[in-house]
Amino acid sequence: MTKKHGKKHEQECETQPVEQDGASAEQQTVSEQQTGNQELGNAAAGQTAQHAEAAQEAKKEPSDAEKLASLEAKCRELQDQYLRKAADFDNYRKRMIKEKQEAIDYANSNLLTDLLQILDDFDRAIEAGKKAGEESAAAFMQGVMMIRSSLLTLLESKYGLQYYEVQGKVFNPDIHEAVATNPSAEVTEPTVGAELQKGYKLKERILRPAKVMVLMPAPAETK
Repeated sequence: MTKKHGKKHEQECETQPVEQDGASAEQQTVSEQQTGNQELGNAAAGQTAQHAEAAQEAKKEPSDAEKLASLEAKCRELQDQYLRKAADFDNYRKRMIKEKQEAIDYANSNLLTDLLQILDDFDRAIEAGKKAGEESAAAFMQGVMMIRSSLLTLLESKYGLQYYEVQGKVFNPDIHEAVATNPSAEVTEPTVGAELQKGYKLKERILRPAKVMVLMPAPAETK
């Protein structure tokens, strides 16, 4: 009986490690399967996220046709703006040309209106001189001189016209126009000897230079 029990005990001891090794192997296999399934799940989830992101980007990014249509619309808008600006500028240019020409054409309207009264005075003086005959020549001359004085006063007081003296002045080509010259021993530098046509200024600007005869210093006589 003792031998039997000993042999049985040995068999049980031999069987127990084998069963334990099998259980460990089975647990390892299950763990590996779980790990593999988890990795597959993660990979699938990653692919799904990538697909979703790609779809979102594709949805946001316009197609080439949409880009082209947008650019064409923008181009048409800019062209319309350019045409409107060009038309506005052309109208402005035409208006400025018209206003400038009108300013040139009618710049002297006020002056001419004022001179009409002087012309009327001349007409009346001439008619009076014709009727009076030679006996009233002095009176006629006096009337003409009065009209001239009236005209000059109007131009000076209202329009800034100024007569400037030239007789005996040193010749200045900026305000004098030399029409003739004569040598003279009485001058040491070119000097206005005679006024042939009056000169006038408009404020500080020469409106018409005076036409003058200039006396030039006579050359020294050689012995």
